[in-house]
Amino acid sequence: MKRLELARLLAAAKRLIRHHDFVIVGSLSILGATLDPPEEMVGSIDVDLYPKSDPGRIDEIARTLGEGSAFHRRHGIYADPVSPFLPSLPAGWEERLIALPLATGVTAWCLEPHDAAVSKYVRGEERDRLWCRAGLAHRILKANTLRERLRNTHAVEPGEIDRARAAIAADVRALRSTRTREITKRRARN
Repeated sequence: MKRLELARLLAAAKRLIRHHDFVIVGSLSILGATLDPPEEMVGSIDVDLYPKSDPGRIDEIARTLGEGSAFHRRHGIYADPVSPFLPSLPAGWEERLIALPLATGVTAWCLEPHDAAVSKYVRGEERDRLWCRAGLAHRILKANTLRERLRNTHAVEPGEIDRARAAIAADVRALRSTRTREITKRRARN
């Protein structure tokens, strides 16, 4: 999804519930951090969001702009309204939200990429790991920042933090190994 599509969806949400500020907590929060995110980070067709000042309005958004709605059928994208308490996020994440003002008069408040990545590592799904690996490979995410934020994250289930820590370590090792092989190949050609 591109910023223009996000703007279209949020403009429809604004018309529906008359709010101008929405928090974006999923993969597409990367749109607030970089103008040209890697394709692997913006492949989603759903926007995980909630109205910043009135999270209780998510049901209205789900009915009108959610999966299977007329909006979804027409535009190929949809809102996936979530509770602000759903993701496991590091302490202080709200102070790090990135404001993305859109031409439609709406502001998307996007998770800072490391906060989004920590939430994804805690969730542990493969598609989330692919997003995180792309962020690491394109130097949007830094391993040390991920580790620090993970230390300040409360998990819902026992073992989630340990699994997330191991996943970060595995992804960093794999990326270093790939970069080492690429450097070795370049040197061999010269």
